[in-house]
Amino acid sequence: MSDQTRVVLVGATGLIGRAVMAEAVARPDIHLVAVARREVSLPKGARMEMLLSDTEHWPDAIAAGRPHAVVIALGTTIKSVGGDRQAFRAVDHDLVLECAAAAKAAGARQFIVVSSVGAQFSSRNFYLSVKGEVEDKLAKLHFDRLDVIRPGLLKGRREGVPRPAERIGMILSPLADLFMLGGLRKYRSARDSDVARVILNLAGAKQRGRHVHQHDEMRRILRRG
Repeated sequence: MSDQTRVVLVGATGLIGRAVMAEAVARPDIHLVAVARREVSLPKGARMEMLLSDTEHWPDAIAAGRPHAVVIALGTTIKSVGGDRQAFRAVDHDLVLECAAAAKAAGARQFIVVSSVGAQFSSRNFYLSVKGEVEDKLAKLHFDRLDVIRPGLLKGRREGVPRPAERIGMILSPLADLFMLGGLRKYRSARDSDVARVILNLAGAKQRGRHVHQHDEMRRILRRG
């Protein structure tokens, strides 16, 4: 289909990556190419490409996808790397920026990154500081369009090591969301499928510049379809 938007997805094995693949099944306007280190089960009815390689070869995989847009759904946690801040930065900072540079070199006009609510380089929270630092550095790459997704607590079924605190948060989130009013609305939780739909709805958007999407803006994008 000549008017398809070619989207390269990096981070296909994670919560958001798997949701993007699932949501893309019903999107004939999207040609999805997923990049990952290991195999992952494809959703039923998927018509997409899956490129497997070590991270050092991801720039080649991104280029092979001939992307109009590149989506980065990479991310780890301090706990999952045993509290090693350098190991965390290696993924959430270094690898994200390496993929961004590869996307730019491959001619992608749009870059979409899943960040976090509260991301700010000056934050005293290490996690949020790194996320904010990455956002600032991505802006300096001057993509035609940069979309920064800042969800609150992500809800969905994760694979791998259970995260008890996160699970409790998901259970309590419907009630907690009711009390997040005004400036706190941006901290409301988001389902993985909704974030994936936001990403796919943004893919191929023509307006240029840097666009930050928090809770209310994501809801508006979903309503517009």
